[in-house]
Amino acid sequence: MPTAFSSREPLDPEALRTAPVRRPRPSALAAPLGVRAARLSKALEALGLATVGDLLAHLPRGGGEARAVGELVPGEVAGVVVEVRSIRSRPVRRRGMRPLVEATVGDATGVMTATFFNQPWLERRYAPGTRLLLHGDFEARNRFRVRSHAPTDAATGGDVAMATYRATEGVSSTQLAALVREHRTAVLDAVERLPGRLRAAEGLPDVASALDAAHFSDHEAGRRRLAFDELLVDQVVQLRLRAQRRAALGAPPLADTPTLSRVWREEQLPFAPTGDQRRAMEEVDADLAMRRPMARLLMGEVGSGKTVVALHAMLRAVEHGRQAAFMAPTETLAEQHFATLQGLMPGVAVPAALLTGSTPLGRRADLMGKLGSGELALVVGTHALIEPGVGFRDLAVAVVDEQHRFGVRQRSALDAKTPEGLAPHVLHMTATPIPRTLRLASFGALDVTTLRELPRGRRPIGTHVATGERERERAYERIREELRAGRQAFVVCPLVAESEVLQARAATAEFERLRDGELRDFRVVLLHGRMTSREKAEAMEAFAGGRADVLVATTVIEVGIDVPNATVMLVEDAERYGISQLHQLRGRVGRGRHESLCLLFGPKDSARLKALAEHRDGFHLAEIDLELRGEGELTGTRQSGLARMRFARLPDDADVLERAHARAGALLEADPALAEPEHALLADALAAVEVVPA
Repeated sequence: MPTAFSSREPLDPEALRTAPVRRPRPSALAAPLGVRAARLSKALEALGLATVGDLLAHLPRGGGEARAVGELVPGEVAGVVVEVRSIRSRPVRRRGMRPLVEATVGDATGVMTATFFNQPWLERRYAPGTRLLLHGDFEARNRFRVRSHAPTDAATGGDVAMATYRATEGVSSTQLAALVREHRTAVLDAVERLPGRLRAAEGLPDVASALDAAHFSDHEAGRRRLAFDELLVDQVVQLRLRAQRRAALGAPPLADTPTLSRVWREEQLPFAPTGDQRRAMEEVDADLAMRRPMARLLMGEVGSGKTVVALHAMLRAVEHGRQAAFMAPTETLAEQHFATLQGLMPGVAVPAALLTGSTPLGRRADLMGKLGSGELALVVGTHALIEPGVGFRDLAVAVVDEQHRFGVRQRSALDAKTPEGLAPHVLHMTATPIPRTLRLASFGALDVTTLRELPRGRRPIGTHVATGERERERAYERIREELRAGRQAFVVCPLVAESEVLQARAATAEFERLRDGELRDFRVVLLHGRMTSREKAEAMEAFAGGRADVLVATTVIEVGIDVPNATVMLVEDAERYGISQLHQLRGRVGRGRHESLCLLFGPKDSARLKALAEHRDGFHLAEIDLELRGEGELTGTRQSGLARMRFARLPDDADVLERAHARAGALLEADPALAEPEHALLADALAAVEVVPA
């Protein structure tokens, strides 16, 4: 990252020494924009631009340097800096269209005709002699069709880099550029919160120069300098959260010699744990033995056995005479996990129960009483577990599945289920491998354990992208071949009911169509999230027990379902899903001894679907998914309380994030409270970020 920007003139040391000291004025950035036009004001509000500071933080996308007129080639889109030689408007014959404005413009290399559409007032605004920054299409016969424009004080095109601002109805990119130029001097009021020693070590320019460059010269370099600021604050926040939680809260140490968990693992578990699972259990045991709460993220490949590690952690609590809870984001997942846990401990006499929003009142009251007395040692449930009326006698371990689908406050509510000053050991689980970039950006307060090794016997899954009726007919025939051989199939649809807007095959309609059509000779059942708990349980039991051949479902089957006899999956409208979600879905097959197949119906040129067909490694696919979809879509809404990224772009800024992470760690190691004078402004910036411990 450069220590200065190319657009800046070298400063004369003597002039710098004698220049008056100008201190930043944050109040100037907090001042309202003061736009009088109601429509423009409303449009700016829609973009979240209320103050001068908001406007300057609304960075453009760079579009390369402005060109000279003589360099333009017909057919290209370019930007130019020109002077108006003459300008006039002329009527257009087409009804409803405003007059065209045509201007003869030029620079030292040539002259051309610039055409402005539907803006007749420009004839009065851009008098001869006005210098303009134009962006548009250079056409034959030396004509330039203007897309955006703004006055400029630049002398030549080489002095200016073109920029496009995110706009909305009521305000154009050009208007935003003009507003930014009007408030350009306000960049000097930006507060430099990084200490000089850190900036020198990283070779960082000052923040005012970065902000100016991001708008007017070196867009990308300026943005990345601002991104470092933003990412450093984010990393300091997450590392401090972790340290503060560990310092403020204790946890019951679970350090006794294994008894129940050892018997279960060596004698009752239906299979031998993989090497990754054994290592994960050792890491969990080391955390549980401490007097500070465990905060660990367990992520792994599809079918890598995360639930086995989770059950081990819960049994460690039970054998210490304490309680454990397993929290899932939906009732369907909670029900599936409860059935899986029961199947994993057939000979272990541990009182366990399921508690969800659909649990009958009488049953709910009974469970709450047993949780409060300690009679119930292990409970699986949904958000119902953290409701105010639910109390535990001695909750020691909590497992949070698909933790990114819970808000920070929901997860922290588990702490309230333990005596004051204590917190449960928490194991967060995700079935979606998370690239390191996103782990640092979104889950930096957690230790991470990764499961890559698959249990013995897992079969590779062939994946094929299909489209058109001929391939659909062949797909159904392939499914029938598997069913005649005594195996089972999934058909996945994105919606529960038909939608004229989305035009997607709905699970309900597809179930009826297949039951009466292509699969009429087989037993077909339906599963979706709007069914009652009883209906869902009956459908799953029928399929898992072999009493149904085909399960037509929505993505409620994404994780948690284990039917080794299922060997083929057909996914409708596959392009509607992300790569990681499709990888999770196809992980429902390939769990037995037979070859398995996943059929993805969608466009063959889809980058997502091609990636699924070519790769089986979930970690590699997660990196591809991040590249294609970006941070926001992949992780969903960022954790409540953490700053929303305005400047950083992940994964593009992965290197900036790595440096910010390292600097944040070193900074907190040297000054944990940020009490040193040089860290005062950084501490102020952190204080402005509302944070709830994760």
